[in-house]
Amino acid sequence: MKKTIVIMLFTLVSITWGTTLIAMKIAVETIPPLFATGMRFLLASPLLILLSFLTKSPLLFPSGQRYFQILVSIFYFSIPFTLMLYGGSYVSSSISSIIFANMPVVVLIVSHLYLKKKLFFIQKVGILISLITLFIILFLELKTQYFYPWKGILSLLLALFFHALVYAECQKKCCHVSVLTFNAIPSLISGILLSTLAWFIEYPNINHFSYRSIISVVYLGDFSGICGILSYFYLQKKVSAFYASTVFLVLPFISGTLEYFIYEYKILLCEAIFVIPLIIGILLTLMPMPYYNKNIIN
Repeated sequence: MKKTIVIMLFTLVSITWGTTLIAMKIAVETIPPLFATGMRFLLASPLLILLSFLTKSPLLFPSGQRYFQILVSIFYFSIPFTLMLYGGSYVSSSISSIIFANMPVVVLIVSHLYLKKKLFFIQKVGILISLITLFIILFLELKTQYFYPWKGILSLLLALFFHALVYAECQKKCCHVSVLTFNAIPSLISGILLSTLAWFIEYPNINHFSYRSIISVVYLGDFSGICGILSYFYLQKKVSAFYASTVFLVLPFISGTLEYFIYEYKILLCEAIFVIPLIIGILLTLMPMPYYNKNIIN
């Protein structure tokens, strides 16, 4: 029964997060990225706040860490998710998912540099393999595309860095709050902040929004943003950090498949070949020595 629940959670997170990047790409087809991100969080926040009340989860961070809640709103939600939507308008969802598959690697690097976390030799090897293969994939993408994908790649890499930095800061401050506390109020603050800024900077015109872009924003806010987060949180409670993090490795396959059917975009064979060593490198970074002898199910 426990294994069945784990499989269901893993599948749900994979599908939810795997479809997020393609939904972002569809959203920014006709909706400015700043406004789309703001509306996404405004749609998600009421349900998150309601769930917080129902589960009796506090809306505010513990006393003494509430200023950090504001920083989370800006540097974990507002800036990174806007960069993700902006970046997704310049590069394919396949490349976006490949970049974000490296989330465990970037978190490990930031944790080592910022928190002085010890790295095992096998992790160092994994980091080296991951970074080299990611650089090759991105170089091939820049070389073959007639667009200006460097803007999208830089935006996505910055979003990745901001998420990893906030994660490391949470570890440093021992800020252990529930997943609903972490998301509810920051989502509301981000939604209000970004929507207001977008109104004066992007001048959004709802008459120009397509139905599928609107549906994508609703999907990102009320399903992807909530269902994915909660499912991943409960998955982490059921399995070790290693097995929960392997969900990032599935994202490129789901995003790539959807992008092929929706946009008829095919990832280059030379890029696809380097995905294999990239995955191997990420797996090595996810396998610190203490986890080698752990069972899959705790």
